[in-house]
Amino acid sequence: MSGLFTLAAEAEYQEIIRKSRFLARAGPISSAAEAMAFIAQVSDPTANHNCWAYRLGNEYRFSDDGEPGGTAGKPMLQAIEGQACDRVVVVVTRWFGGVKLGTGGLVRAYGGCAAQCLRMADRTEIVAYRYARVSCTFAEMPVFRARLGELGVRIEEETFTAEGVDWLLAAPEGLASRAGQLLSDLSRGRLIVAWQDA
Repeated sequence: MSGLFTLAAEAEYQEIIRKSRFLARAGPISSAAEAMAFIAQVSDPTANHNCWAYRLGNEYRFSDDGEPGGTAGKPMLQAIEGQACDRVVVVVTRWFGGVKLGTGGLVRAYGGCAAQCLRMADRTEIVAYRYARVSCTFAEMPVFRARLGELGVRIEEETFTAEGVDWLLAAPEGLASRAGQLLSDLSRGRLIVAWQDA
């Protein structure tokens, strides 16, 4: 999943296109339920159309909300993909200004507003993590914690035992093998780390 981004915060972009007002709103999501809640929250019942699209990993949905089929939701989904975004929902609300845009004009308006909203948003890269369980002694614990922290490895769970501590570690995918080698070196070969995907 490297090279994909989600939003750090909600974003908004507005444009008038041939007398119609288009307002794009985008937000980060971690579930389909969150996407639907965002859509319900930002949709304006006084507007002519509240079109939307979201992508969440391999799951995606979109709606033209009364616009001609394929002229709103799908171009918005393509804008999400074109901006290398994931875990994102976009709603574009349209207040009709009396001038018809035609299907090509609608595709450009909805897709363009969604893309511009995402371009202007604060984004954060989605980092894939690998996970491993390791045990260390009380004596090893401070050194392991410090050195793993330098590599960006997080301790997700910590359980103390009579001999020391059991950890569930989360390492950025690109650093997992380095972190495993570091633990092996620090423990003089005692620790062999088996990283798992989430």
